[in-house]
Amino acid sequence: MEVLLVRAADIPEYVQDGVVDCGITGADLVAERGARVTELLRLGFGGCTLEAAVPQESPVAELASLAGLRVATVYPHLTARLLAERGVAVGLVDVTGSVEVAPRLGLADAIVDLVSSGNTLRTNGLRSLGTLFRSEAVLIGRAGADTGQLVAMMRAVVEGRAHRYVMLNAPESRLDAICELVGSRSPSVLPLAEPGMVAVHALVDASRVWKLLPELEAAGATSILVVPVERMVS
Repeated sequence: MEVLLVRAADIPEYVQDGVVDCGITGADLVAERGARVTELLRLGFGGCTLEAAVPQESPVAELASLAGLRVATVYPHLTARLLAERGVAVGLVDVTGSVEVAPRLGLADAIVDLVSSGNTLRTNGLRSLGTLFRSEAVLIGRAGADTGQLVAMMRAVVEGRAHRYVMLNAPESRLDAICELVGSRSPSVLPLAEPGMVAVHALVDASRVWKLLPELEAAGATSILVVPVERMVS
């Protein structure tokens, strides 16, 4: 395997033109370039949203009210398509950076830009009108490329990161309640040396772990261990 490190914005075209078999870039960049590639796998990091925003003092309160206004963005093609799908026609101002200052400079009435935490919008006195597109890092491939093994390997890592392996001890009388909490279709249940006690092992969504732990404890679970999952093949 040969790996090339290039600008994220160039990757969709490199893949489309057959320079490489596959690439990792943002879903927003793939959509903006309109590249003829296949999205093979969402990778679960680099999450952000493409949002329309206006100055705090602007009377515009919804996306539909942008009709006829000037909108600055570094995503002119994607913005035009997404707003057209919502029946909103705007005048696009194509910029290459510092989109947030465009309204203050009188360059545009609104912006469309990527938002992660929203801090940049607030710092520049802007408020969001809503999300147009959700993006994250994606693995893309060109037609005909033999990427099956690579996709399977990467999917196992992505799935593993999204789960945690929970191990606990509990009274056998509380087994039904605990199995309902972990939500697993068939958790592993092992008898312990102490009569009436069992060990329960189950995969759970990583996003649920911190809420789940006190619930398991309240249900009678003890010696709870949470272990990261390196690989997971469904």
